[in-house]
Amino acid sequence: MLRYWLCYAERRFRAARLRFGHGTHSARDEAAWLLTSVLRLPHDELARSLGYELTARERRSASRLIEERVRTRSPLAYLIGEAWLGEHRFYVDERVVVPRSFIAELLRDRLAPWVSRPPEVRRALDLCTGSGCLAILLALAFPRAIVDAADISRPALSVARRNLRAYRLGHRVNLVRGDLFAGLQQARYDLIVANPPYVGTAAMRRLPPEYRREPRLALDGGRDGLEFTRRILLVARDFLRPRGLLVVEIGHNRSRLEREFPRLPFIWPETSAGYDCVFLLSREDLNRSALQ
Repeated sequence: MLRYWLCYAERRFRAARLRFGHGTHSARDEAAWLLTSVLRLPHDELARSLGYELTARERRSASRLIEERVRTRSPLAYLIGEAWLGEHRFYVDERVVVPRSFIAELLRDRLAPWVSRPPEVRRALDLCTGSGCLAILLALAFPRAIVDAADISRPALSVARRNLRAYRLGHRVNLVRGDLFAGLQQARYDLIVANPPYVGTAAMRRLPPEYRREPRLALDGGRDGLEFTRRILLVARDFLRPRGLLVVEIGHNRSRLEREFPRLPFIWPETSAGYDCVFLLSREDLNRSALQ
């Protein structure tokens, strides 16, 4: 019965002291996600299906996934080949980090009130696109926009291409291989979003096994976690149109960034993690004197 499998998986995960954060935040939620995946059951149907008797094939699949999650400490998203940002599903594997960007929360409201006229967003850029999830959400939020999605990793871009096919957005989202702005040929954007690597060197050494299964290239933000953010700030103005907007996720590095750039008028919108993970700046805010 499904309720017994749910309890069993939760107990196994707790006993193994697994770490979560790749789409779930507890052993119970992880067990529920695993079993809904095995049963191909919508998440909101789980509570109404607890009396369901699993077939022999479903029992074998559930048992295999539970033991593989415990043995390998690999994020469940890799084992089942899917991750979610809100209602949107994406294919993932170990070539990309598991999507969990707080920028996705802001895109649900199309970055209101900072983007007051969404139809006027005609060109957007997603830096460090990884699986392509934010580029896809940009294209869905701003249906008149052409989106460039840049990443230095060829393997990551292969995953992004697969997700673009699934959403049938290949005609509106262009994949570009390059280190941040490299390869963009001085394009100008109404909107730039970036979720760059922002884990500091010391913190990288303390990451749980689940996080160490993700590509280091996509996590390691240098000594203090802000290496890529600095590079973005110093160049972004040249790629923004007048009144264009820059949106960057930096983890919980707000105080360090504000100390380094005290003259930049950062805006810190609220996300589910608080007011210190994502900042916004307009092109006009990125004047040279404030960046020195």
